[in-house]
Amino acid sequence: MEIRNATTEDLHAIAAVETACFPAAEAATAEEFAGRLAHYASHFWLLLEQGKLVAFVDGFCTDTPDLTDEMYADAALHDENGAWQMIFGVNTLPRCRRRGYALDNEEETMGVKCVAMAIRTSRGDVAGALSISGSTLSIRNENIPQYAELLSRACNSLSPYARMMPAILYQNQNIL
Repeated sequence: MEIRNATTEDLHAIAAVETACFPAAEAATAEEFAGRLAHYASHFWLLLEQGKLVAFVDGFCTDTPDLTDEMYADAALHDENGAWQMIFGVNTLPRCRRRGYALDNEEETMGVKCVAMAIRTSRGDVAGALSISGSTLSIRNENIPQYAELLSRACNSLSPYARMMPAILYQNQNIL
């Protein structure tokens, strides 16, 4: 996985992800994204898997604290020194949603990759998490689905005990 800022060369891929995420009446057009990229490409963050765009976040800076419809329509309202970073959208291809795991690909520590999954209570609340971490050489992208499956089995086996986790954490805090 790779996270980077957008360039105008990403326009068609961005528009394709937007089209996959929203009904035609709600999706921003390629022309609108071209205007946004011209004004604030450094405020577009792209997530790529094996070189293909799977998700992006976009928005601009402003001194206005509240998001308005006008901001979506007029990219020229961007103020690079604005006090507020607006988020217009977090778009993820439908096939990539709800995988149930998170991936840290050297974002926290150079040379280290991590696959993590939540341990949930019977109500679906997050009670904890498990992860598999290693060097970027040992945690290979093509093996991530297998690691996710291992984590899923482990988290599911711990799930019946998840309701006890907050109590255990609370007891440990009292001990310290």
